[in-house]
Amino acid sequence: MRIPARRGGFQTAHRLQRAVWKPPLLGLLVTLCALSACPCLGAKPILLGSKKFTESYVLAEIAKRAVEDAGIPAEHRQGMGGTIILWEALRTDQIGFYPEYTGTIGEEILKVSPSISTTEMRAQLEKFGIGMTGELGFNNTYALVMQRATAERSQIHKISDLRNHPELKFGLTHEFLDRHDGWRPLAEKYELPTQNVSGIDHGLGYAALRNGSIDVKDAYSTDAKIGENDLVVLQDDLQFFPQYKAVFLYRLTLPPKVIAVLRNLEGTLDENRMVLLNAEAERTKNYARAADLYFQDSASPRPVRTGESLTHKLIRWTSRHLELAGISLLLSIIVGVPLGIAASRGGAMGQAILAVTGAVQTIPSLALLALLVPVPFFGISPRTAIAALFLYGLLPIVRNTATGLQDIAPPVRESAIALGLEPSARLWKIYLPIASRTILGGIKTSAVINIGTATLAALIGAGGLGEPILSGLNLNDHATILLGAIPAAVLALLVQWSFDLLDRVLIPKGLRL
Repeated sequence: MRIPARRGGFQTAHRLQRAVWKPPLLGLLVTLCALSACPCLGAKPILLGSKKFTESYVLAEIAKRAVEDAGIPAEHRQGMGGTIILWEALRTDQIGFYPEYTGTIGEEILKVSPSISTTEMRAQLEKFGIGMTGELGFNNTYALVMQRATAERSQIHKISDLRNHPELKFGLTHEFLDRHDGWRPLAEKYELPTQNVSGIDHGLGYAALRNGSIDVKDAYSTDAKIGENDLVVLQDDLQFFPQYKAVFLYRLTLPPKVIAVLRNLEGTLDENRMVLLNAEAERTKNYARAADLYFQDSASPRPVRTGESLTHKLIRWTSRHLELAGISLLLSIIVGVPLGIAASRGGAMGQAILAVTGAVQTIPSLALLALLVPVPFFGISPRTAIAALFLYGLLPIVRNTATGLQDIAPPVRESAIALGLEPSARLWKIYLPIASRTILGGIKTSAVINIGTATLAALIGAGGLGEPILSGLNLNDHATILLGAIPAAVLALLVQWSFDLLDRVLIPKGLRL
């Protein structure tokens, strides 16, 4: 009864051995290498960052244009997250400068007394190789805001009044919840109830106030949305919040010409003007347009720029997105297939490989990015995003490779041995071709995961289609969010279809029947 099975195995093995088989990964690897090998030529631009709220975007755009007008190329990495991420990027020379506030510098970065003078602040920053401009001219302090109708109904005019209303729901930004000058010390000083407190994105918090999902949120005193939504700013009657004077922090190693440009911005913005610029940015959904308004109102107005076209933005976002996903997928294939081959042999090592790659998959993507930021060599850079995506892409490739090899029928294995092939020849000429369809399925899954997860790279300034998504969340603008979400979905579908075509080209014909 075994002879026919062995004959069938011999025939299968001979047929596979005679076929000229190209490894299914070869064409994909070549394509990904071509996609990722696209370094930009020309002078290296000065990198500047911004936090994930409107005013920070606008100030960064103003500085970017001022630097460019001085003949120095500059690149704005928008919405890189909160204070710690921006400070880490500046301290490790991954960006050249970014807008910051004196209260935040003292409380969150230097962790010193709020009464520290600017001279002392500069002296301490210089120890890190960081300089600080003079004040731009306005104070953007923290505040708690409520809908006017809710505040009047509950007779709430100042922060201390909140202690008598434990039923109120607080929606606070995640950074404010953890700051040394944020919620916990504020609640202690004012003896506020803490049972109805949740974290929410800054931009989405205003929408939550409007629809009644929350009653109180933290805000910045120059937020244009305060007036637009007819919100009440609660009086800080115990004077908890320090002064938050806007400045620029910069690397002392920057060219003197760039530092001079930043110093020229000192004293050019008051609070009313900053509110108008923030309102313009949110009205037009265009931070560069608000920067244009700043230069129009200045003593020496400059011609309004048309800015980057939507087509150019989409090309830039998509190319960076493909670069991040392509390089990380390439690394996942190079590492994942050998690991899958090793795992297919079973034993303690095989179980350990599958366990470790499975454990990595359970780590939330945002947490994985945050864990990699402090690691040397990574920091706030595309390398961090690529490393995180590489780790996320391993499990489908490793598991499918191992499964595909383990599912090869025993008669085929016996036939391969009977042919007298060496173990490496059996692997490359018979086992991998037979498992190629399953392996390619794992690579396809990994590619689609990478396309979707790569949108989070924008949180650390790595760019990609996450940029418009984060900007849209900040502006509460669904159209801007869709500018990133729709292309990302289309890319995922294109990747899916591309792999379906690769099935026809790279999988041995006999296995496609």
